[in-house]
Amino acid sequence: MSIYKRHRFSSDVIQFAVWASYKFSLSLRDVEDLLAERGIDVSRESIRSWCRKFGRIYQKRLRSAAEVFGDTWFMDEVFINNKGERHYLWRAVDQDGDVIDVLVQKRRDTKAAKRFFRRLLVSNRQLTPRTIVTDKLGSYRGAHRALTPNSEHDTMQYRNNRSESSHEPTRVRERQMRRFKSRSQAQHFLNVHSAVYNLFNIQRHLCSAALTRLRRDRAFACWREITVG
Repeated sequence: MSIYKRHRFSSDVIQFAVWASYKFSLSLRDVEDLLAERGIDVSRESIRSWCRKFGRIYQKRLRSAAEVFGDTWFMDEVFINNKGERHYLWRAVDQDGDVIDVLVQKRRDTKAAKRFFRRLLVSNRQLTPRTIVTDKLGSYRGAHRALTPNSEHDTMQYRNNRSESSHEPTRVRERQMRRFKSRSQAQHFLNVHSAVYNLFNIQRHLCSAALTRLRRDRAFACWREITVG
């Protein structure tokens, strides 16, 4: 059965709206205007429901189609506010800048770190990394000893800049969305956003123009494949 069954708009319209919402720093009203310019009259609430429903489906398909991540993991955590309550956003990226996984939790203790490590191992198909790079937060040491003892743990100053800078796109979207409304909403958005980011992370600053176009074409081809009904 098609995932687009009983939807008034075609799959092309829906997947474009979801792609634009997660790929670019756009509000739902912006996406609504983009579609209106193309003669498609759809409300922002419809776009919101598409992002909630199909974003989750696309994210699972992208995860299944993704290759194994690199063998060096950079981890970091930052705080986010949900209705005045502080939460911590844990994020891990590999040496290519791809987001391995994200997890929103209330704490940053050893128990929370272990939960994040287990999630990372599942995301990487139970393959342990060669090196884990973190800051000097003690929670990482406990999780490392318990779950990835054979991996090198690097806590040298400035080595973790890659993961710290990976939070910048989230901060941009958080400001544009006027903060996340709840923990579950933040987790859902960041799951989909990370999967879309990884697909279109073609590292154009390291590629020639021809290779950039080739990688971008491959990314779009993969997007069309995973959004098929």
